[in-house]
Amino acid sequence: MKVEKFVPYSAVIFTSTLASSDGYAAMAKRMEELAKQQPGFIRMDSAREDVGITVSYWKNLESIQLWKKNVDHLNTQDLGKRKWYESYSVRIAKVEREYGFN
Repeated sequence: MKVEKFVPYSAVIFTSTLASSDGYAAMAKRMEELAKQQPGFIRMDSAREDVGITVSYWKNLESIQLWKKNVDHLNTQDLGKRKWYESYSVRIAKVEREYGFN
């Protein structure tokens, strides 16, 4: 059993449907690299088919708030609304426990 050393921690669950995928993959990679540099970032999981789901994990809510205020992230959010996203939803959750099997 793997227990995350930061438990409890927070998760941002971002789901989206795309209107256009032109340049989207490069932007998503850039945002992941930028997020990894932010204080409190733990990790990120992502999948895309008809609906994209990205879950980023953060040490606390303050870390998420700082990421939300990041200028590059804000500019990319605006571009996403204008260019890539047909729709999206953001949910923030507290992770109380983690376990798995490898």
